[in-house]
Amino acid sequence: MNLMTLSLAYIRDRALNSVLNLLLLALGVATIVTLILFASQFEERLRQDARGIHLVVGAKGSPLQLILSTIYHVDIPTGNISLAEASALSKHRLVANAIPLALGDAYRGFRIVGTDHSYPAGYKAELAEGHLWEKPFEVTIGARVKEETGLKVGDTFHGGHGITGSGADHEEHAYRVVGSYKKSGAVIDRLIMTPVESVWIIHDDAKRDKLKGPMIEGRPAEREITAMLIRYRSPIAAITLPRFINARTRMQAASPGFEIKRLMALLGVGIQTLQGFGILLVGTAALSMFIALYNAMQNRRYDIAIMRSLGATRRKLFCQVLMEGLIMAGAGTLSGILIGHTVIELIGQLLPQARAMGLTGLVWVPAEWYLLLLAGMVGIVSAVVPAVQAYRTDIVVTLSAR
Repeated sequence: MNLMTLSLAYIRDRALNSVLNLLLLALGVATIVTLILFASQFEERLRQDARGIHLVVGAKGSPLQLILSTIYHVDIPTGNISLAEASALSKHRLVANAIPLALGDAYRGFRIVGTDHSYPAGYKAELAEGHLWEKPFEVTIGARVKEETGLKVGDTFHGGHGITGSGADHEEHAYRVVGSYKKSGAVIDRLIMTPVESVWIIHDDAKRDKLKGPMIEGRPAEREITAMLIRYRSPIAAITLPRFINARTRMQAASPGFEIKRLMALLGVGIQTLQGFGILLVGTAALSMFIALYNAMQNRRYDIAIMRSLGATRRKLFCQVLMEGLIMAGAGTLSGILIGHTVIELIGQLLPQARAMGLTGLVWVPAEWYLLLLAGMVGIVSAVVPAVQAYRTDIVVTLSAR
């Protein structure tokens, strides 16, 4: 007797009930998978994109908004800061390196970032083709920008105002692609990098076409940047420098490490609540399968007695019911995993902020292996009592009652 064939036949015999139980389990598992994928990728992106950045200096406002807009490029900047004041801070004895950022425009959802060559160097980005930008309106693009826009070395394009590029195009100046980076998995993949002067010229109403040396002709004190990314020279800077900036300048200092922890703490409550809901659905599915298998055993007592009389052992009947439960639980779990990955992939493709974060369903998180273990536990728990019931079926009593 083939236990697998027999188990599948019994499942097909109550198709509607089986499908409903599978769907309930799949929804619970899908909820858990979606949260696992989101939390793991979100935390990894936060850690990776903030690598090597000890402090962010920008306009006063929300520290978290400053971090999100300048490191992760998923929020609106808090404003601009004086170039002169930022330059003076970059010469502070506790500052080892200061990277300027000038934001404001984008192209097809990808941000145009005015900066210098130390920015991609901090992420150890490697060129795939071409070279780094050298002059205003030359750009070097990230791997994802190249992939989704189709831009290549030598192409030109016009940026649009705003963080998504949905505002008015700056048709008076065209950017020219001079290079692209290899895929790194960091925020660099989603950025279009150019000299800071490009951003100044674009947004300068009076002297946008005049350039003298490293910056636009005019008074340097009037020039502004969006933020500055700082690397400390010594550990003591973490104690003294943020306090100095917040108290004695018109700028604010935000620590990526502190803000990331605060953000994960805020998200953690919601994630744990939804995970609890997913576990509740899985528990409900286990109970539903138990009831279905228990009722099936009541209706199947005569069949079991016949199989016993034809030579089927108690052990085989016990294993058959357990296999039935495991097949149901396994199918529901695998369906839930597939649904969860599909949902995350759709979110990553359709939502601009998720797309900017690089969210994808085409990854496997080690924690998902525990869900397969969970499938086995659900199958055994839901089937063990009906299996024992099948094991204890008395042939004589059952057949005589018929």
